[in-house]
Amino acid sequence: LPLGLAASLAVAPVPLPAQQPALAAMAALPGDSTDSVAVERLLDSLPLTDKVAQLVMPWVAGAYAAFDDSAFAVAQRWVDSLRVGGVIVSVGSPLDVAMKLNRLQRRSPLPLLIASDLEAGAAFRLLGGTPFPTNMGVAATGSEADAYTVGRITALEGRAVGIHLTFAPVADVNSNPDNPIINTRSFGENPYDVARYVAATIRGIQDWGMLATAKHFPGHGDTEVDSHLALPVITAPWRRLDTLEMVPFRSAVNAGVAFVMSGHIALPAVTHDGDHPATLERSVLTGLLRDSLGFQGMVVTDALDMAGVANSYGPGEAAVRAFLAGSDLLLMPSDPGQAISAMRDAVESGRISYERLDRSVRRLLQIKRRLGLFRRRTVPLDSVPEVVGNARFLDQARAIATRAVVLVRDSLGAVDSLRARPQRIALITYGDDNILTVGGTLLKELRQAGHDVTPFRLWPASGPASFDSVRTLTRRNRYTVFAAAVKVNTAKGTIGLPDNIAGFMERLSRYRRLIVVSLGSPYIGLQIPRARSYLIAWANNPVSEWAAARALSGLAPITGHLPVRLPPHYALGFGLTRGVPASP
Repeated sequence: LPLGLAASLAVAPVPLPAQQPALAAMAALPGDSTDSVAVERLLDSLPLTDKVAQLVMPWVAGAYAAFDDSAFAVAQRWVDSLRVGGVIVSVGSPLDVAMKLNRLQRRSPLPLLIASDLEAGAAFRLLGGTPFPTNMGVAATGSEADAYTVGRITALEGRAVGIHLTFAPVADVNSNPDNPIINTRSFGENPYDVARYVAATIRGIQDWGMLATAKHFPGHGDTEVDSHLALPVITAPWRRLDTLEMVPFRSAVNAGVAFVMSGHIALPAVTHDGDHPATLERSVLTGLLRDSLGFQGMVVTDALDMAGVANSYGPGEAAVRAFLAGSDLLLMPSDPGQAISAMRDAVESGRISYERLDRSVRRLLQIKRRLGLFRRRTVPLDSVPEVVGNARFLDQARAIATRAVVLVRDSLGAVDSLRARPQRIALITYGDDNILTVGGTLLKELRQAGHDVTPFRLWPASGPASFDSVRTLTRRNRYTVFAAAVKVNTAKGTIGLPDNIAGFMERLSRYRRLIVVSLGSPYIGLQIPRARSYLIAWANNPVSEWAAARALSGLAPITGHLPVRLPPHYALGFGLTRGVPASP
């Protein structure tokens, strides 16, 4: 860790069980470097069930819970009775997450590896963490340095609360605009550009004390099925896979990524079988990832409770098959106890060799040693507010969000008019799944810039009455801004504006000065092709809405470029640029 962060995280070592001298020896070693003799001694001391349990990582809610809460009691039993090797923490406040993780670390016989999905920043899971544009927005800046900065701040904020491993960055190439689950999670559709940003993000994460994961191997970008719901099949031939999907993963391996996550995706060109996901295929995880790409780190499954795997196999058999295919860590089996029992039985029956099991457990123990977890495994709660969401990080996020804004079209000059002087604006907002926060910062910042703004909210269930209100409002205002947050939603299966909303806005654009602002998917502009002005700000979080308001008000230049094509008119790399208007 960097010295400053190491100092802020340093705490007294957790007392170690006297009956585990090998564990005590690991903690007594000087420094944080891996010691192979100590690792082997600890590995040899572990019973079979404990070795297997080290490779299982269940999911833990991050929200506040009393220590005797029934759900948290289950998590504590996973740790101190099943002796799992780590957990995946979900959404919560930074202090609640840190408190829970400290509790679990103190109860665990071995230090836990803590993972979380921190895509595009810790704010993805930590409420109050620094928010950034989505990965596609970061790519719109054209700056690998910005990708590195996102990785660096993610690592600092995550480690401050006790997270060691992020399941990021997404290395999928979003080559299919109809993909319902990747979209803006990807850095774009050009594999070589994606590769550059993936490598930069990995360096930012791992240079600053956290471990990164490239996902979802061998590539989830060219699918129209969400693997949370069913098994996607990529029918492309090997040559296409080699020159598109594989490119960012090669870059990730060359950048030294510590983990690669498998995807629940079938690839007949590789496996000659379209019925089994890559997660369960040795030809993919061992033959392709380890042998061909030369990956030496840890392979981790995507969640084993997802339909792409769970529909065909129970938690035990799915875990065994994933391990035999080449996985090291088994994420989120629906029943951790059943997964551990099935893995133990497979070893005892000879289906899994002891050597193969030891190889994965050894890798995990070495990583825990590399992270310094045998010397300190908890974090001081009073240091969390000094790191997570601090003003310096927020300023950097705002700068990146500003550079990410893309002006796709402004054929009637509506955006230029707003940038020239304050105007009367009808602000119509829409968010998928009744998102309550859409447009709040945008409204505040537009008003602060001097615009006279009247807001109205549309919902997924909005109909004729709401549309009549919008028509009335737009007649009273010279300009209309339609800000829509359409984004990836797990297990929804689709992405885009509802047909009734898109159709209404398309009709409205025929006789109103309409500016469409996307706070999510860039493809919604294709659903309202008559809108003469289209701006993309990539995310419905405070920094992206702040950047959108400044772009619309002429308080910042517009310099972003598309990381994807928007056919038929807008090519990869397209973007209208605008400088800051001169003061009158």
